[in-house]
Amino acid sequence: MSHPNTAAQNTIALHRPVSIKQPENATWPLLDVLALFELPFNELMHRAQEAHRASFPDGDVELATLLSIKTGGCEEDCGYCPQAARYDTGVEAKKILDLDTVLDAARQAKASGATRFCMGAAWRSPKERDMEKVEAMVREVKALGMETCATLGMLEEGQAEQLKNAGLDYYNHNIDTAPDFYDNVISTREYQDRLDTLGRVRSAGLKVCCGGIVGMGETRAQRAGLIAQLANLNPYPESVPVNHLVQVEGTPLHGIEKLDPIEFVRTIAVARITMPQARVRLSAGRRELGEAVQAMCFMAGANSIFYGDKLLTTGNPEADDDRVLLEKLGLKTRAATLDSAPKAACGC
Repeated sequence: MSHPNTAAQNTIALHRPVSIKQPENATWPLLDVLALFELPFNELMHRAQEAHRASFPDGDVELATLLSIKTGGCEEDCGYCPQAARYDTGVEAKKILDLDTVLDAARQAKASGATRFCMGAAWRSPKERDMEKVEAMVREVKALGMETCATLGMLEEGQAEQLKNAGLDYYNHNIDTAPDFYDNVISTREYQDRLDTLGRVRSAGLKVCCGGIVGMGETRAQRAGLIAQLANLNPYPESVPVNHLVQVEGTPLHGIEKLDPIEFVRTIAVARITMPQARVRLSAGRRELGEAVQAMCFMAGANSIFYGDKLLTTGNPEADDDRVLLEKLGLKTRAATLDSAPKAACGC
């Protein structure tokens, strides 16, 4: 059953983080999401393919490039993150990149086939002097003809509107995990803080990029809780990045038991069924998954990847390897789909 994304709405329903119990009127009650996880694998994949083909008949894959415009030195304590200042991970704190460096990276990304350029900064929240620099980056990248996305931490009142006015298309702010597992991973900000930022983003008319990380020691029920939270946002996110934990030495989550790859594929499939019109993105951790598991993820409905040799500070399959894999699978990119679309008559 499809649940259309009512994109015209500019409000977002906020679910309190005290437990993973959903409201009685939830579009996707938690138990229904958990039931999807527990389907026989072939049945789950079939349902995911049905939802995917109905919403994305072109079957293309969006290529997005992520650049760290300000690396390291973050005051937060996210247990998965090598950019947290309190962890000894070898990541050095650096100043924000200059505009020319960002534009050079965006031009290279566009030349390689990326259609969306994402700019990430290791901040708890941006200061006004930071906002002015980011707004300039957004304007100039947008002028290159690319979709723009930014992930800058929590936004205060008015900051989402500033980014919107500069030409930003998407704002990324992940909820990371289920509400009842959140305190096991982060203590320096509350779950509601994340939901409040998402509400400001929606109110400003920006599109939402929001997902989470799996493989942090959560249970299947908690993975279902993550997907249920995302699917019951009203409207649900236009982009849903699903990250497979990259264990970095020096972070608290280094050395935990790794998630079974088939469980990761199940997570992708459930995200596709519950959020049929979203771009479901394979994000961090693809290098560890290998080609076969990535292929299953595409079959399960993933239709976006981060493209390039690095995601902020962790490795990512190189662009040439991604091209080879997509060619093996017969998958075309969104850029190719846009290029082949019929052009409107000029009326000359």
